[in-house]
Amino acid sequence: MATKNITTEEFNSTVNSEGITLIDFWADWCGPCKRFAPVYEEASETNPEITFAKVDTEAEQDLAAQLQITSIPTLMAFRDGIMVFNQAGAIPAKGLNELIEAVKGLDMDEVRRQVEENASATS
Repeated sequence: MATKNITTEEFNSTVNSEGITLIDFWADWCGPCKRFAPVYEEASETNPEITFAKVDTEAEQDLAAQLQITSIPTLMAFRDGIMVFNQAGAIPAKGLNELIEAVKGLDMDEVRRQVEENASATS
């Protein structure tokens, strides 16, 4: 599956779907974003079971502000609606592949337990 550009309106339904979703926050004027784009696209081609989305931070400024995107590119990974990775900066191909494998290997029951513990601790 190739990458899919998403808007603010599509963001929640995209990240809350079952499975793994990666989102690349980028802008057309961003040099590192342009260098990361083919790496991201290649990963999308080799991992068709994963949703690869892109958010143009210039077109979707409100969404970028809500998510506190202060540097681009920023990559977020969600699994079953839970954010499991959030990092600014271009990732080399090997690092992106390692990230994908790590997200695939997560014990989601354990992740959910940790999310619940953190929510209880902050309330």
